[in-house]
Amino acid sequence: MDQAWAVTWDRFFQDDVQTFADYLSSYEPGQELAHLPTAEEVQRQYPNPCGYSTGMEDGMILGGAMLSIVADRYEVTNEETLREKAKQVFRGLHRCATVHGVPGFLARNVCGEDRKSIYINSSRDQYTHGVHGLWKYYRSPLSDEMTRSEIREVLVAVADRMIEFVTPENDFDFCRADGKRCPLGICRMWNVQAHEAARLPMIYAAAWDVTQDEKYRQQWRHYVADAVKQSANPDKNTPAYAILQMQCSLELLNELETDPKLKTSIQSVMRHLASIAEERSAHVAVRLSHKTSKEMQMLGPDWRQAERWINQNEYANPQWGKYREVWHLTREAGEAALVPLMVDAPILTSAQKKRFRDLIRNTDYSHNSSCGIIYHQSAYWRSRLTNNL
Repeated sequence: MDQAWAVTWDRFFQDDVQTFADYLSSYEPGQELAHLPTAEEVQRQYPNPCGYSTGMEDGMILGGAMLSIVADRYEVTNEETLREKAKQVFRGLHRCATVHGVPGFLARNVCGEDRKSIYINSSRDQYTHGVHGLWKYYRSPLSDEMTRSEIREVLVAVADRMIEFVTPENDFDFCRADGKRCPLGICRMWNVQAHEAARLPMIYAAAWDVTQDEKYRQQWRHYVADAVKQSANPDKNTPAYAILQMQCSLELLNELETDPKLKTSIQSVMRHLASIAEERSAHVAVRLSHKTSKEMQMLGPDWRQAERWINQNEYANPQWGKYREVWHLTREAGEAALVPLMVDAPILTSAQKKRFRDLIRNTDYSHNSSCGIIYHQSAYWRSRLTNNL
């Protein structure tokens, strides 16, 4: 885990904008992120307005996840050096939330070349991890009053954007940075699938928690009971990343809920998600066992040279080919291991613990190019925190 931590900061972290990239295209020092889009490419929204497949796609997600890791790790170790690490991650998320001047818009990432260009299409996934991580940091002793004030401003802006944009007239879409509806459906916050239903009340609950403003409490209470009901039966084939995001939204709601009956319902859904994740974890372990060490060391591509591109509602998306599976399995293994650890007072079986220890021991973090290694650390520190290693 020390190796994974070092690699995350040395290779995936962009010092210029204080955000994390999605994958490495080289193990050569200084060349790891050479594939990232140039300022000119981002400004013309090339290859697509989401930055899909470029390495700039999930910076808000990864930053939110890292804030959670740092908060959990500090609770276990009390390492003072983590205070500065948390501040660095926060500065990156704050840049994503403010550099474009669009209140409440959480950009996926910021271009390292000019430190300001963004892709204009975000997603509810980015908002889920972003808000969850900021909320965890706000409540952590790692944050100081000035930082908490800045977090409050971001969470208020996000909630206000939801109130303004997430309406029946907009089909409950929080819209792109240019104010236009997202053509992919990934910015819709209500009338969504089971694993997405709790995201909107989570945002309002977070804003209420940091402000105690009645406006946000009313929005939270308006949606939460229905959202929990809708969350009860997620599709068992839901990807691990979506199960984790669902668990993040429910974790926040569970922490703040005061109605005993509703709190019990939330916890029931969270335990159900844990069982789904456990099945996924076992499945991923089998698939990983069939991969050679050479395959797992595969580097990501320069997306500009992709042999195959697909069209997603007029968004051109370069495909990664064989690399996609290696990148995805690394990530899914960590995500699936984390979900069961997020329920109240989790108790893992000896088989679960062994599978996770084997995952860590069998992963060569010095030669793994997937940002999925961040989720290995998420699960590790949460397992330490809950005495489940």
